[in-house]
Amino acid sequence: MNKPHRGTIFVEDASILAHDAFAGEQYILRVHAPRCAQSAKPGSFAHIQCDPLLPLRRPLSIMRADPRAGWVEFLYKAVGEGTRLLAHRAVGETLSIMGPIGKPFQPHGDRPLALLLGGGVGIPPMVFLASMLRTNPVYQPVMFMGSEAPFPFRTRPSGIMLPGMPDGVIATMPLLEDWGVPCRLTSLSDFPGCHEGYVTDLARLWLDALEGPARHRVEIFACGPHPMLEACARLAVEYHVPCQVSLEEFMACAVGGCAGCVVEIRTDQGPAMKRVCVDGPVFDAKTVF
Repeated sequence: MNKPHRGTIFVEDASILAHDAFAGEQYILRVHAPRCAQSAKPGSFAHIQCDPLLPLRRPLSIMRADPRAGWVEFLYKAVGEGTRLLAHRAVGETLSIMGPIGKPFQPHGDRPLALLLGGGVGIPPMVFLASMLRTNPVYQPVMFMGSEAPFPFRTRPSGIMLPGMPDGVIATMPLLEDWGVPCRLTSLSDFPGCHEGYVTDLARLWLDALEGPARHRVEIFACGPHPMLEACARLAVEYHVPCQVSLEEFMACAVGGCAGCVVEIRTDQGPAMKRVCVDGPVFDAKTVF
């Protein structure tokens, strides 16, 4: 049987171009992996060998990719054995990476107001999606990010107005600001310029500030912890807008062979078990929650 992902996943020896540490044991890793960079899409990920002595790879969402320069960039947090070993890898060393893997986000032109919601290590796919949408004049992306750890960048006040934002909620990601993508940050950690609450709180304020017809042009895209994605799905139902979510699950093979990352999905034919790695990680929110 022909597999839809066959011939699209590459294994490369990728040299580390940059590896920067940030507060909260967060790291941004850039590697030279031209075949992965050429085919990567927002929502896809790579399966990375963190250390030669560690057999199992670790899945990391792709945050940015430059097909011309041939590099791929990841944001990750050192939380277990694999990512802690990865954190010690240095510029010039080589990593074995397999990617890009997974079904990406699929924006729809009839819903050009793209509301991007990223939480914690769910931020990278949203940055990648914003980078793609900003180059297409059809779309108007807006992004809200949430984190309890310090953000892995130096925030700055935004000069881009956003409807519905409370006074003082002005912190943004400089990269998105430079791209002209409106962005605001939220946290429960009392960071300056950030909204005190969740990304869905800011999303609700923004949606409430839209004129009625404008809501019919909104589509939500989200990645983050499971409770956040559930909240995003409820928000989408409440405001009658479509929502795509990228799920995070533990993976062993990441290419659909081990079936260790299956989740139950609702289909027209009834419940079905789908593999997050190759059938996802992006799903229609209403089929998951």
